[in-house]
Amino acid sequence: MPTRIPAPEDFEHLAPSLCVSLVYPEVPETTTAILLLFHGLGDSEAPFAALARNLNLPGVLAIAVRGVSPLPPALLGAAPDSDSGPTQHFHWGDDLTLSPSTGDLDPDPGFSGAERLVLGGLVRETLVRRCGWDSRDVLLFGFGQGGSLALGLASRLRGSSDRVVDITEGDGAATDSAFKGVVSIGGPLPASMVPTVSGRGKARTPVLLCRGRSSELLDEAAVDAVRGEFADVREVTWRERGDDGMPRSREEMLPIMQFFAERLASGGW
Repeated sequence: MPTRIPAPEDFEHLAPSLCVSLVYPEVPETTTAILLLFHGLGDSEAPFAALARNLNLPGVLAIAVRGVSPLPPALLGAAPDSDSGPTQHFHWGDDLTLSPSTGDLDPDPGFSGAERLVLGGLVRETLVRRCGWDSRDVLLFGFGQGGSLALGLASRLRGSSDRVVDITEGDGAATDSAFKGVVSIGGPLPASMVPTVSGRGKARTPVLLCRGRSSELLDEAAVDAVRGEFADVREVTWRERGDDGMPRSREEMLPIMQFFAERLASGGW
């Protein structure tokens, strides 16, 4: 199937379950790669669409994706019956549960719903089947919980024996085994998205992990877990800051831009 530039109407069938914001390159016909952006817990796709416009990666169609579930008003400090208009705060998990060890929200609430909608509906059904793209044309960028989702999707897409069967229309066949690359800022690999097949090979998607020097979730054990599941893992630790926030300076953003440039120059893979 010949590759074509995805049009807004190609994504209409995903709504309302999955909402996306498209940011085309200045000349849409120059599109040679696709970047999926996943926001963190409690955010929305809007700031990440703005980020994509600021990045302005040449020849890249950026797709900022909204989390699959809204955060309950109680977690936002609002009364459950308050009427403050449509929520702008979403998450990617199947549920919101507290970790018994920390009392904080569990960083791995299960991502089966997001996996079905993003990997099945957005990537396989829309980009691959409808528009003729290959998963190796697709970059993933995620922050926090969105970074965990990005790593998890790449973990799941590692060969036909481990593949996730798409439950959207069609037979669910998938011949791809890797994405073009993944950037996760402060998001660890969810254990729930690691295939349980014994003797599985490492995922071939190149990975860049970015974190603060005192990262709570993407600590040394979490980095080792990623290295145990992926063949190509690079790591950047921001020594001037302790948290895992989004990059705040050119110095912090430079390794990400270098990774993007390398992966975009890699051609088919």
